Amino acid sequence: MSEINRKKGKEGISRRSFIQSTGAVGAATLLGGFPAILRAASPTVLRITGWGGKWETIVNTQVYPPFEKEFNCKIEIDQAFPFIPKLLASSKTKPIYDVLHCNSNEQWQALEAGFVEERIDPKKAPNINDVYPYAVSEKIVGVSVFTSAIGLGYRTDKIPAAPTSWKDIWDKKYANVRATYIITNSLGSCFVMMAGKVFGKGLQDMDAAFKAIEELKPIKQVDFTGTMEKQLLSGEVHIGVIHDSAIWRHPTAPVSWAAPKEGVLALEQVYSVTRGSDKKELAYAFVNYMLSPKIQKIMVEELWYSPSNKKVTLAPQYASRLFATEEKVKQLIQVDWKWFNANQDPLTIRYNKVFQAR
Repeated sequence: MSEINRKKGKEGISRRSFIQSTGAVGAATLLGGFPAILRAASPTVLRITGWGGKWETIVNTQVYPPFEKEFNCKIEIDQAFPFIPKLLASSKTKPIYDVLHCNSNEQWQALEAGFVEERIDPKKAPNINDVYPYAVSEKIVGVSVFTSAIGLGYRTDKIPAAPTSWKDIWDKKYANVRATYIITNSLGSCFVMMAGKVFGKGLQDMDAAFKAIEELKPIKQVDFTGTMEKQLLSGEVHIGVIHDSAIWRHPTAPVSWAAPKEGVLALEQVYSVTRGSDKKELAYAFVNYMLSPKIQKIMVEELWYSPSNKKVTLAPQYASRLFATEEKVKQLIQVDWKWFNANQDPLTIRYNKVFQAR
């Protein structure tokens, strides 16, 4: 039996019947659009993963408290990345998390190991019916709740004309002031695959990709997006691979972001529900809540993520920059992480050899 008592609602239907009803979306709604499922009779803990920094501040002050109050629960967040080793070390029948939040590459690792559900039934999280197709595409495990676009960040005081192509970062004038990531960072992996598309036959053309990467030297390599942010803000780097939200959060800094004509890579914030969770209904309600227009809007305006829900109405300053229309989301390129993960070890060795060579 679920941890949430199957009580009757004000209209005389059980919570389970309510969430499974196809009329739930149009019926009573709560906090911007998620179904009014009856809250638990006694407090329970929903175990999730999540980010620190400003993400932590916003969710803990504006997003999670209303959900906890409505469902009489406590959201317990693990922010000690990486999450996958801890999940895979736990029991499949009693996993360490109820909801796994991470990027797509790691979601595929969790799925391959049998720890998470491949899809979330829209009947259990009705706001999924309102997301852009990329958020539930075959390249996604679970559902993408937000996305950022990986393109080129640059210093406007050093590069007055915005880059227009991925090839621009290969310009020799940027030697020593350009940057990418180590390949074990998903943005670094995406950049390698994009090199295969730009200089070869496609995202999986690794011969073309590594030939191009070799020609990028000298180039700085960083570990995390936060490091790239700092180097761009300090002027140590003039142009670098970075997702748009990390740049738009600094409106007064001399930095900007460009979407190359060949397309931008999707950096999805993905939620999946663990197969062995004993709090699945609460987990589905949480995912549904994060997809509600009200919560999507809060996160977009605070963190500059592009919303997955098509019904979110954005102010002009966000709408002009983010990927939040049917036309704009067509520019998002989703890579095949199942393929990349299967080949990650030899690709990592090959990548490291490129930069170890003198």
